[in-house]
Amino acid sequence: MADFIVTILGSGTCVPSLKRSSCSVLIEIDGSKLLFDSGAGTMRRLLETGATVFEISHIFYSHFHPDHTSELIQFLFANKYPDSSRRKKPLTIIAGNGFTNFFSGLQAAYGNWIELAPGMLKMIELYTNSEDSQDFEKFTVNSLPVEHNDESLAYRITSPNGKSVVYSGDTDYSDNLVYLAEDTDLLICESALPDQLKVDGHLTPSLAGEIATRANVKKLILTHFYPECDQADIKKECRKTYSGPLLLAEDLLKIELDG
Repeated sequence: MADFIVTILGSGTCVPSLKRSSCSVLIEIDGSKLLFDSGAGTMRRLLETGATVFEISHIFYSHFHPDHTSELIQFLFANKYPDSSRRKKPLTIIAGNGFTNFFSGLQAAYGNWIELAPGMLKMIELYTNSEDSQDFEKFTVNSLPVEHNDESLAYRITSPNGKSVVYSGDTDYSDNLVYLAEDTDLLICESALPDQLKVDGHLTPSLAGEIATRANVKKLILTHFYPECDQADIKKECRKTYSGPLLLAEDLLKIELDG
């Protein structure tokens, strides 16, 4: 069995699209199901993979923008559904500075509709001024701040046998991301707009490729595409700076990493 099964649930942005849901990635490690961000469309895509909200053990948030967090409300509400498949193990949410206050705001708006049974929701708020490492039963997660929001984090997920996947979240060019992604088996990297439409806080294909080359990643997936990317040759732009294995994300794209 593959050490990792990575499925892109959402390859898009805040822009409504029939083709691309907002940002989300499912990572499966030895039966554990981890969710990275949960933008609009996440739960529908999750069902299309054959998984349910009750099976997700951890949610990691890269930052708090709506296209990365909006389905947290529906996700928690769905976990309250009282049937035989309801949640049996705690859900752990990991995010950067300010998540406790962010969640308190959601509670102020939604009250007990997003409150799980006692002991069924755990939260870990990470400081975003330095590297952090969290050891879980079947995997380790390292995180570093990246160049987007004050709370923005990129994550590296490592299995016991050393296989790893890095999720960039939203970021501009970041030396921290190069460091975190060094020699990783798979880098899932945002590439929001074509090279000629670069904006602050986001990468372009050639910048994402430069990060991947500097980090010596084994495979690169570009994701988080605004509609303008559909009018450009994203692969060609990335090939200016990166010559390794390259994929362009689509919703439900599945990648297996063998041990």
